[in-house]
Amino acid sequence: MYRSQRPWIVKLGGSLHDSPTLRAWLKIIAAAKAPVVIVPGGGPFADAVRKTQRNLKFSDRIAHRMALLAMEQYGLAMTGLVAGIRPTETQRSIAACLRAGETPVWLPTATALGVPDIAENWDVTSDSLALWLAHRLRARGLLLVKAARLPVGPRSAVELARMGIIDGEFPRMLASGDVPCWCIGARRHREAARAFHSGNDPRATSICRK
Repeated sequence: MYRSQRPWIVKLGGSLHDSPTLRAWLKIIAAAKAPVVIVPGGGPFADAVRKTQRNLKFSDRIAHRMALLAMEQYGLAMTGLVAGIRPTETQRSIAACLRAGETPVWLPTATALGVPDIAENWDVTSDSLALWLAHRLRARGLLLVKAARLPVGPRSAVELARMGIIDGEFPRMLASGDVPCWCIGARRHREAARAFHSGNDPRATSICRK
């Protein structure tokens, strides 16, 4: 499956951690006919990093590295919710997981830590990291699942970053590649399932470069 199709990248936001839609997304992704790679947000684990940084005053560089571990904690939690979802760290392990007919959850530290084109500050969140991975996997598309209210119709990455829907680094990273990107509401998992099945673009907010 992985050899014949480019994978979708689906970033499941940390805001879904206490919502029943998280399990619904995981079930649909695990059952998808198309290959899908999950990128976890940071959820309450990243919130703990932010709070601790305010108290202890350590650098953004340290906070960034802790936030990667926060994503890994959230991702590992996902593997305990639905069968067939497995933790992966590298492109090779992602490919092996997909060939085995399972769904990989990307744990980013092994491949994204210390990479020169990834800034180590809060402008980079799991949104940009998901796009970074999508570029490297030559993904069919990137779907950012958000609990926030989303605008209708195509929007520029700069506008969405200004609205706080995506992170500040996303527009620059989007300009350096050609992966189609969308934001979709957390309750619209059935529409995503249809896109995975049909191969068509999802009915979601398209993220444009300009």
